[in-house]
Amino acid sequence: MTPEEMERDTSPVRAQIGRDVASRLAAAGVPCASGERFTLWYAENYLGPEDREFLIEEIERSRQPSILLSDDPEQNFRTSDSCNLDRWNERVRAIDRRICNLIGLDERHGETLQGQRYAPGQYFRAHHDFFHTDQSYWAEQQACGGQRTWTAMIFLNVPEAGGETQFTVAGLKALPKPGLLLMWDNMDANGAPNIAAAHEGCAVERGVKYIVTKWFREGNWI
Repeated sequence: MTPEEMERDTSPVRAQIGRDVASRLAAAGVPCASGERFTLWYAENYLGPEDREFLIEEIERSRQPSILLSDDPEQNFRTSDSCNLDRWNERVRAIDRRICNLIGLDERHGETLQGQRYAPGQYFRAHHDFFHTDQSYWAEQQACGGQRTWTAMIFLNVPEAGGETQFTVAGLKALPKPGLLLMWDNMDANGAPNIAAAHEGCAVERGVKYIVTKWFREGNWI
């Protein structure tokens, strides 16, 4: 999709979701940082050490080389390992529900929590979490909840060096911090894919970085 095509892909439903979640976070006193056409919400110390250690262990047990959803994937664009966590594990579901309750979206709209591991030298180049509707995968994704709206991401640890999450268009950067939760809307005020939501997982220089990410859909994912 070209930027012009994305701007035309508006949706009152997605726009209302964006307004509702932003209002809920603001009313709860969740802080935010503003960039170019983009707002990043964050909550420090969102997960305690026991939950973080549990998730790291789960990631280590199930991780596989990360995949890239694209008709023409660029080599070495995403070099991390990742895994889908057991959605129905009692402890995973409790963490998942906490995120849903904070954001105010039904858990049926949320994809399964994904764990990611970045070893030294691994990264995820600048990308968007929303789906490009001109790709062949869109028909399948449209049938299971449609477009991605909000993203929630939690740092589980701090590598020795590197591993920042940088919002390349908005001009914002988040440093890894244990338990730090980041949240952002992948749509703009009109409910169209927001180019300014581009972000990258910067290369880890020393140590290992662990995060979990949860994506929400405009409709029911389950």
